[in-house]
Amino acid sequence: MREEGAAPLVPPPGETPIVVLVRPQLADNIGAAARAMANGGLFHLRLVAPRDGWPQPRAWAAASGADRILDAATLHASLDEAIADCQRVLGTCPRPRHVITPVLTARGAAAELRDATARGLRCALLFGPERAGLEAEDLARADALVRYPLNPAFSSLNLAQAVMVMAYEWWTSADATPPRVLQTHKTRVATREELENFMGHLLAELDACGFLRNEAKRPGMVRNLRHWFTRGEVTEQELRTLHGVVAELSRGRMRRGRPEKEG
Repeated sequence: MREEGAAPLVPPPGETPIVVLVRPQLADNIGAAARAMANGGLFHLRLVAPRDGWPQPRAWAAASGADRILDAATLHASLDEAIADCQRVLGTCPRPRHVITPVLTARGAAAELRDATARGLRCALLFGPERAGLEAEDLARADALVRYPLNPAFSSLNLAQAVMVMAYEWWTSADATPPRVLQTHKTRVATREELENFMGHLLAELDACGFLRNEAKRPGMVRNLRHWFTRGEVTEQELRTLHGVVAELSRGRMRRGRPEKEG
């Protein structure tokens, strides 16, 4: 049932967590969950007794290209059957009650899953039906529960959102993207030599127009200007633009003590 333009999603070697949707109700939500899985590098989907049967074409329509996950999804009559070959099982639960068991945040669960899969253990993440979540009998099959730390006044998530949170935490737990980068497009961050060259140009023109005529205040004013340009990551293109600004502001008028040079 793959659609044209579907993403070439291929699981990496080794173990990655299996997403188990227990008694999901809407095909659209199954497809949206597959899309979320693809975003976070999760590839294995198991469906336990979906309400409307399986397959459902609307799931592929909602998957936005994550077709391969749906193509490879397996159908199971019971949760026990779906997790029979798994060695670690975590169950998502918004409000764990009357149980004595480890409760993890999504980030903590991702860390445990990374450790377990790195040791070759097969792991499953359980998500309950849209309306009420996992039942007590489902949670009894889990080694630990996962609870997302959300706004206690409103912590309701739909099925795909719940999968997305775990998929995101799984992906970022091994992602090396720095928390902050400067996007420079076709330019680059200016060197100190380029910055000093601009500062020389700027200060020369400020001296010429008399802005820095107060000798007592001049050092502090120069420091303030320097701090302004050095505390951010000024790019080479920005400096070239500023050179042009300074040149245009000084062109076409008499400067203190000297006329503008021709040409």
